[in-house]
Amino acid sequence: MMKNPFAAMARAQRLARRGRPLSAALALQKMLSPPAPPKRAKAVAKRATTRAEPILRSTRPLPGSFIRGQFSGPHGDIAYKLYTPIGSARRRMPLLVLLHGCGQSADDIARGTGMNALADELGYLVLYPEQSMSANLGRCWNWHRPGDQKRGGGEPALIAELTRQAAAIGRANRARIYIAGISAGGAAAAIVASAYPELYAALGVHSGLVAGKVSTLTGAMAAMRNGADHAGGPRMRPPPPTIVFHGDEDGVVHPSNAGGFLSHLRRSSTRPLVSRVVRGRSSGGRDFTRSLHARANGVVLLEDWVVHGSGHGWSGGNRAGSHTDPAGPDASREMMRFFLARKNEAAAK
Repeated sequence: MMKNPFAAMARAQRLARRGRPLSAALALQKMLSPPAPPKRAKAVAKRATTRAEPILRSTRPLPGSFIRGQFSGPHGDIAYKLYTPIGSARRRMPLLVLLHGCGQSADDIARGTGMNALADELGYLVLYPEQSMSANLGRCWNWHRPGDQKRGGGEPALIAELTRQAAAIGRANRARIYIAGISAGGAAAAIVASAYPELYAALGVHSGLVAGKVSTLTGAMAAMRNGADHAGGPRMRPPPPTIVFHGDEDGVVHPSNAGGFLSHLRRSSTRPLVSRVVRGRSSGGRDFTRSLHARANGVVLLEDWVVHGSGHGWSGGNRAGSHTDPAGPDASREMMRFFLARKNEAAAK
């Protein structure tokens, strides 16, 4: 886990105020860069075939393949990896888009979350867009920049375009496309899901921030350190069904940021919410609090998990990847349970 993240953020903030954004970005990169994964991660990565192939192809990749490619579209270029699970090559499967955190890669988050093995079990495609250092020195998604926070431009448009291409070549079920991410990837996923509600049926955010509260690097670091202001505000567009995970000892993204998702939901409608709380303990010994917020008809719109004693890491993840907490409840399995129970009715017509 990172050493003294607040000191690194404070230094980056001072550099940004002095008009040195490049130095500020390098300081932030140093803070968020993950430790090198254990050597045994190489063995885990070999379980699926990796081949360099372009996204533009006429047939679905072979079952069990984990391909790498480069996508070029109207809003830029982006690398990606796509996992096609074992099983029937004819079935129309759901598609999960998973965004990594700062300093991570597609391979890293695939190892850490175990999403490919779970895809084999449950039957869904996994698309891993990969940020480049040319777009951000820390390989963070630029969720704090206004140009990357809206529909029709920047990274949201690029990720949406890649999602549509992956859905086409994988012959995905268009009504069951989901997006999730961790840290900066979680914040970016929230933005993309909000910008393209017709494309994504549900959203998952791990150790991230709600869309719409930050528009500068300085503001991003302040929200990460102290939490964003969730009080009041105008009526908002209804968010997609959302599942949130956050460790209550997260020293990188303040745990109070998780409250922004409930605040957003409450400001999206005058109808009351019906809430209930479930407490439990994971098999690894982590206590958790799971809060479910639904409308009167019983449909859950927000599921919020607080993992007690956990820091800035994927709950229930594998040590083969960076920023994971193997002792926590299985965030990957719980997210997919939440996702697969939902579909985009508009896309299904």
